[in-house]
Amino acid sequence: MHLQVLASGSEGNSTLIRAGETNLLVDAGLSKAGMEQRLGGARLPTGGLDHVVVTHGHLDHARSAGAIARRDRATLHCAESMMSHASARRSSRLSAITIDRPFEVESRRGGDAVQLTPVGLPHDCDPTVAYKVEHGGRVAVILTDMGQPNDAVAERLAGAHVLVLEFNYDPELMRVGPYSAMLQRRITGNRGHLSNEQAATMLERLAGPELHTLVLAHLSLKTNLPELALEIARSTLDRLGLGHVQVLVASQHESGPSLQV
Repeated sequence: MHLQVLASGSEGNSTLIRAGETNLLVDAGLSKAGMEQRLGGARLPTGGLDHVVVTHGHLDHARSAGAIARRDRATLHCAESMMSHASARRSSRLSAITIDRPFEVESRRGGDAVQLTPVGLPHDCDPTVAYKVEHGGRVAVILTDMGQPNDAVAERLAGAHVLVLEFNYDPELMRVGPYSAMLQRRITGNRGHLSNEQAATMLERLAGPELHTLVLAHLSLKTNLPELALEIARSTLDRLGLGHVQVLVASQHESGPSLQV
């Protein structure tokens, strides 16, 4: 299994998973043209996606999900409440997810089953989920848009070989940044996003001996800096005896490398 973050940030999020013959996209938050450009850069041809999975209905995660699913004749998996959204209803193949209930997807040719577990998160868009993705004994976890650390969530998402984890904002940069007081309260609240320190707390609970790659995701371009997120992530891993773990920062403007899970 390989994981490639195609885009990450408030302007759009998307991650490509390749597991044998099965290709799936977790979120499609760029425009249709933007998603097509990133998928083309990942050398995935038109029609190459079997499934599109959406974490929640905010546009930076769902913007072109239905259009991309329709283009590739892929099945779109999302919460039932989201199926009527404009971003989803363009898809001709819809499948409802259930929080905390694992489900399997396969390639259209059959075989290469991938198990996906949607785990509910505290965020101001109900429902919002993280995904645990399992194939061939390997585990990837994608966790963004979470308002506060949560032990139960960490327990359900344990065992990642590759972890994509939100490090959204630095509290001091948020305080002096350009956002209104109301928007600051929304982002920093219990149904908003993880600060660097909160993300480090989740990392402590999620990181196990099998972890080999950590991707810092959904960094704010206005209230965070990659060097701040990297510093706290690496110090946390060092404290856990996991200094060997590769740490990468996902980008809003270009796709990351294809990572072997």
